[in-house]
Amino acid sequence: MPSLKSLRLRIASVKSTQKITKAMKMVAASKLRRAQEAAEQARPYAERMERMLVSLAASLPSADDAPRLLGGTGSDQTHLLVVATGERGLCGAFNSSIARAARRKAQELLGQGKTVKILWVGRKGRDNLKRDLARNIVDGFDFSKVKRVGFVEAAQVSDKILSLFAHGEFDVCTIFFNTFKSVISQVVTERQLIPLALPEATALPDLGGAIYEFEPDETEILEQLLPRNLAVQVFRAMLENNASEQGARMSAMDNATRNAGEMINKLTLVYNRTRQAMITKELIEIISGAEAV
Repeated sequence: MPSLKSLRLRIASVKSTQKITKAMKMVAASKLRRAQEAAEQARPYAERMERMLVSLAASLPSADDAPRLLGGTGSDQTHLLVVATGERGLCGAFNSSIARAARRKAQELLGQGKTVKILWVGRKGRDNLKRDLARNIVDGFDFSKVKRVGFVEAAQVSDKILSLFAHGEFDVCTIFFNTFKSVISQVVTERQLIPLALPEATALPDLGGAIYEFEPDETEILEQLLPRNLAVQVFRAMLENNASEQGARMSAMDNATRNAGEMINKLTLVYNRTRQAMITKELIEIISGAEAV
């Protein structure tokens, strides 16, 4: 049976932990609203840019005229997996779910005889993948010291991807991140960046038969827009990740706070029973001693 002192210390320790988790929940809740608004505001811009790229691609005279970022290299032997996770933990399965999806994809490609390279964005992605896929990691970005990740950081990631592609380091690039749905729902998303996977032209809204002439020509416009779109898609993934991380952390800390409360109640009950048993034992000893006299 544990002593009263050890029970008191354990109750005090759990109460301290509960205060920390409650504070972290409140901080995550305050950050979530701003992160959610940023993610939702980025979606229309990214979608409209994608719509413009579909329109331009449909106007190309032939597929041979498409830039390499759109048409690809003609091969799919080497794959670059961009794994975007958070910089910190205590957010439930947020980071591990992204790493698990990337690991599953990497193992599938390796099983097909493909070459896999990994570019991590966020320390937790590196920590989760280096155990099994350390040989496949080519580079990464640690933004833990950046107070608020913005387009500048996304441009650094996209510039690195473009540099690797220009040097022939990969044929296909895919990014993994979490799409924010709600506080309790974040969906692991896999999106191909290079060659850019565009929806069919028939999926575009009806433009009323309008005919557009582009100046300069479509190929030159695509050469300028595709690198910009890559940065936009990376930035969108990072914003979705940020909102998902805050939502997952808020949910995880809420569960931890409730669990701490339940543990405090159980420990308090054990403490009271132990204390009562000790008092009863002392009374019995006193009464037995008095009767012996």
